[in-house]
Amino acid sequence: MTTAPPVDRRTFVPKDIDLADVARLEPLYQALLDRGLTTTADVESWLADYSELSAAVGEYGSRTSIDAACHTDDQAIEKRYLHFIENVLPKLAPYGFKLKQKLLAAPCLDQLTDERYRMLIREWRSDVEIYRDQNIPLSTELAKLNQEYDKLIGAMTVEFRGEQRTLQQMALFLDDTDRDTRETAWRLTTERRLQDAEAIHDIFAKMIGLRRQMADNADKPDFRAYTWTHYNRFDYTPDDCLAFADAIEQAVVPRVRELDKQRQAALGVETLRPWDMSVDVKGRPRLEPFPGSDVQVLVDKTRAIFERIDPSLAADFGRLTFGRNLDLESRKGKRAGGFQSSLLESGEPFIFMNAAGQHRDVETMLHEGGHAFHFMWAQAVEPLVFLQHAPIEFCEVASMSMELLADPFLDVFYADPADADRARRKHLEGILRFFPWMAVIDTFQHWLYTHPGHDLDQRTAAWLDTLDRFSSGVVDESGLEDARAAQWQRQLHLFHCPFYYVEYGIAQLGALQLWLYYQEDPDAAIADYRKALTLGGGRPLPALFEAAGIRFDFSRDTLEPLIETVAQELASLPE
Repeated sequence: MTTAPPVDRRTFVPKDIDLADVARLEPLYQALLDRGLTTTADVESWLADYSELSAAVGEYGSRTSIDAACHTDDQAIEKRYLHFIENVLPKLAPYGFKLKQKLLAAPCLDQLTDERYRMLIREWRSDVEIYRDQNIPLSTELAKLNQEYDKLIGAMTVEFRGEQRTLQQMALFLDDTDRDTRETAWRLTTERRLQDAEAIHDIFAKMIGLRRQMADNADKPDFRAYTWTHYNRFDYTPDDCLAFADAIEQAVVPRVRELDKQRQAALGVETLRPWDMSVDVKGRPRLEPFPGSDVQVLVDKTRAIFERIDPSLAADFGRLTFGRNLDLESRKGKRAGGFQSSLLESGEPFIFMNAAGQHRDVETMLHEGGHAFHFMWAQAVEPLVFLQHAPIEFCEVASMSMELLADPFLDVFYADPADADRARRKHLEGILRFFPWMAVIDTFQHWLYTHPGHDLDQRTAAWLDTLDRFSSGVVDESGLEDARAAQWQRQLHLFHCPFYYVEYGIAQLGALQLWLYYQEDPDAAIADYRKALTLGGGRPLPALFEAAGIRFDFSRDTLEPLIETVAQELASLPE
């Protein structure tokens, strides 16, 4: 379990308070509601106390969530997590709504002219617009369904070569040079997922219904419209996202098709199958950046890369320790995926992942390290927790940029220059392949939430149509129809954070721009990167991109030249 936070900095929240006890928390919220907000000084003092309370409660909630993700099979941890989401959050949500209303009704509101406050006011108005008491129990039910999904995924293991292995560990065998081994590993993993496909379908159907009801309660035409307000998406529209998908279909899918044809020819196979997509085309052993069980090596070498990008990055990364800030190895009973969680009261990040000794683990560590920098730097400058978190579209610039800036320094993990080049190629090819997959997930979500009342057959048909649209058409999936139809179930974002996936595409374009900037002027690029990250959520999304020296734009005009640059870089690398 995560280490308890320090409490000596509290001035409003009692140091000995039980943050799982609503009876102890409610008087603090009520005291804030009762306080007068006549002057700007009143507001600033009130916001400071509300921020301290939100940080304490928020960190407690984050720690229960982290513990539940790390130990999906621990009943005591699950009980504590469910208590928080069932009995604490629902009772505190109405206070949060009333406190936002209180600020928005303050007579001195127009005197809060600092841009930070204007951002806060804009977001809180959006939050108040869609808040409904009747949505609180629906949110609780959604959180419980996510926990059910996590438990199903966390329990998935297979028996392979005399050992019980997680699905993340099985991914290692997709790099095996023996095609029969790859196929066996792929089929075992897929068959294990399909065992729970029906249960996951049931969970998702319940989620769809709950989300539709939340939108209805908030007087929104559909859950997509609700989400746009909920996510404070002020700077782009659903139509912009659909146009982005169109641009990807036109500018990226043909390049991925060519990559697949090249892979098929290089492997010398009659048909390219799903288990052929990761193996080295020259038959070299899989990349092994570190021993699968030795995550300390992963951390040490990641820090060495940050040192070479810029020493200040290594110094900040070096503050992270196991138990307190890191849980990295893959094991049974652990939720899938990776994330960085911001511990608001401690001012520290927590990085969660499922490392198994593959190159993707290196990319994930770099990625989550970027998120960690973002939080550490923003909270060091911005005292209000409400303004420390930037829009997700820019948060992902912080993380994806680290993956790209690290590419020239991958020799830290690979002593053989040929292996470092292979890793760079794998990363850049992954970027090209990512865009169509992002378009699949995002486009599918638009369909899901604008077609109320659809059934499972219609959902599956929509998924397959969308998948066909953005697929290269080269990979042969004949005989694997059930696996293809259920492939969306692997995308955790569809369950935990609907409509949170296009952000990765928007941010990848920003990260590619920063990568080019770094190549021209490393010192200036890192300085602007740091400057932009310290702004947290205190500026509009386009202004955050501008502060980093890049443009907020995801039209074809920006996409196409950046994709061309990636293609040229790939062409310059040896196979």
